[in-house]
Amino acid sequence: MTLETSVNTHTHPGQATRPTVLMCRPEHFTVSYRINPWMHPEDPTDTSLAVKQWTTLYNTYVDLGFTVHLIESIPGLPDMVYAANGGFVLDGIAYGAQFHYPERQPEGPAYMEWFRAQGLDVREPESTNEGEGDFLLVGDTILAASGFRSDTSSHQEIANIYSREVVSLQLVNPSYYHLDTALAVIDETTIAYLPSAFDEASLSILRERYPEAIIATEEDAAFLGLNSFSDGHNVVIAERATTFARDLADRGYNPIGVDLSELLLGGGGVKCCTLELRA
Repeated sequence: MTLETSVNTHTHPGQATRPTVLMCRPEHFTVSYRINPWMHPEDPTDTSLAVKQWTTLYNTYVDLGFTVHLIESIPGLPDMVYAANGGFVLDGIAYGAQFHYPERQPEGPAYMEWFRAQGLDVREPESTNEGEGDFLLVGDTILAASGFRSDTSSHQEIANIYSREVVSLQLVNPSYYHLDTALAVIDETTIAYLPSAFDEASLSILRERYPEAIIATEEDAAFLGLNSFSDGHNVVIAERATTFARDLADRGYNPIGVDLSELLLGGGGVKCCTLELRA
């Protein structure tokens, strides 16, 4: 069966689409190792609470009219809930992930197997990359980050696969180790970002390309407020990112806050749990 994926049909900023996304229920979520500054395996986690909070996010998407597919969680892969890292899907092509840390490496083949089962054209990665964690589509341009998880060589690889413009950015703050923790895509022309997460060369690029961008506060970023998902009008964000919510509302968007505080213990938020499947 061929997967029906979402097509972006924006005609002007602020128009909602109905995306198709992939998620993974956090049935095996815990923090048993430390591969980012958010993770503290010595502290307790509550898997049932993680599932409850994730279910609220799932239901939010369903209520917004999204098509939500699920990949089965695998015991021993507690971070599999962060589906955005599992690959990048565009034009019916799935570029697989090759994870930086050994703890997460089995996730790559698991996601590629799911993509194949849905009839997508799967491209196995040659370079280390963590999917939509470090690749974000803005209009027809792919913003691609390196610095902590994805190798710069993956930027050329993804450019060759999709024949799209790829703009390379460098992350410098370990707390914002993926692009989707430091930059949010709001619609085809609008982004939000945290300046302190990027080096000066990257900031120059962002300022030139997106002069009307929303500039996030350090406080909101600390709740992974930028780790959000937008359909072009409705923007699902961390409920504690109140300044970001106000900035979005001032621009005519509809911010929807959800509590993913338990999944934040693993270093992930709304976007981390959400992989968009684009035709």
